[in-house]
Amino acid sequence: MSAKPLYMGPRLKRLRRELGLTQQAMADDLAISPSYVALLERNQRPFTADLLLRLARSYKLDLDDLDADDGADYGRRLGEALRDPIFADIDLPALEVADLATSFPGISEALLRLYGAYAKGQAALADRAGEGATGGDDPVAEVRRFISARRNWFPTLDAKGEALAALVAEAGGLRAYLAQRHGIRTRLMPAQVMMGAVRRFDRHNQQLLLDDTLAHATSAFHQALQIAYQECRSEVNTLVREAGLSGGATNLLRRALAGYVAAAILMPYDAFAKALEDRAYDIEAVGRQFGTSFEQTAHRMTTMHKSGAEKVPFFFLRVDAAGNVSKRLDGAGFPFAGHGGGCPLWNVHQVMAQPGRIDTQWLELPDGQRFFSIARTVEAGGGAWGRPSVRRAVALACAAEHAPRLVYALGQDPRKVEAAPIGISCRLCHRPDCAARALPPLGRAVMADDVRRGAAPFGLDEV
Repeated sequence: MSAKPLYMGPRLKRLRRELGLTQQAMADDLAISPSYVALLERNQRPFTADLLLRLARSYKLDLDDLDADDGADYGRRLGEALRDPIFADIDLPALEVADLATSFPGISEALLRLYGAYAKGQAALADRAGEGATGGDDPVAEVRRFISARRNWFPTLDAKGEALAALVAEAGGLRAYLAQRHGIRTRLMPAQVMMGAVRRFDRHNQQLLLDDTLAHATSAFHQALQIAYQECRSEVNTLVREAGLSGGATNLLRRALAGYVAAAILMPYDAFAKALEDRAYDIEAVGRQFGTSFEQTAHRMTTMHKSGAEKVPFFFLRVDAAGNVSKRLDGAGFPFAGHGGGCPLWNVHQVMAQPGRIDTQWLELPDGQRFFSIARTVEAGGGAWGRPSVRRAVALACAAEHAPRLVYALGQDPRKVEAAPIGISCRLCHRPDCAARALPPLGRAVMADDVRRGAAPFGLDEV
């Protein structure tokens, strides 16, 4: 019986783009014509065993990495999507679905993306109707829950990162270590060569290519990240398997955990913990000691939970000008809203008006819990004239009892300071006289009054 032809066009196309190659360049590497590469990518020609070996040799790939049937994967995913009740009255034979997945992978991917957008929209509507019901579709939320459940603390990764930091120091730095240990050359390249990427690993030529406009701290992070990918794959994959997340969330988690190792390489636990105590948690001063950015340093401060060497537990939040949360790390038990907007009275939503300036604030939640918040804007992108940049705000918050250990609150008594009365979100806050309220809380009726109006936009009935 003859073997089934192997079609893996979309996989080849993704690989070529990851390597930053044109069809002509890949054809030269594989000793075939550019038109043949195009036919392979469109699944109009099958892969031969000889071509697979040439591909593996040319780009230093494991054959196991290529042993994947894209058509079968598309067929499975399309089958799952087409079982949605909305398609119940349409005859969709399995053979037709399989033919579509194998012969037209681009259309299959387009249909899957369209269905994914539809499913997420339906989940969002359901969440809105249920006022906070959680959906299982969101890979970002899945990863956040996994990291939050572990308080952003992964001891095996921290230990590995600290050991690697010592080896990097012996080698003379990140770039030297990559070259000596892995034969990887780090090159800074202009934007036109990077084709929209800020980082790209060229496996064929064993080169780490970085945008030459990156800030020094960002460039260092990407070098540390490459070391994490090279040396911590086993530890990261173990945690990913334990998490048992969905496909998209798995990839996000793997990237987040590799970033965790990179931070541990740049800011090894013991040295970083000592610096925090010596400098009374001065984020800027500690960052300069390690050559890291304000955001990188603040991010690392949420991970200090090593047994016997615990430091102040922090909660980290990053938001944009519209209030969208792009990063959230909980190492302090801060009850941040899982749905809807945050409280506008929190200073993280106000520092946009004063770029680069640190603002501090005492916070009190409706249940009496008190926290201390440090907020500042951070910039991403830019680096050259005409290059777009993004301004966001980050905040670190710790329980009020820890605040006197911080340079920002030295000498202050958490029991005596005046705290800003904030809520988790308007829907979960029952403060009756909040002038910043946008929505009524759950379970409270709005009371319309034509005679009297207070500071709040509308009155609420009695609980």
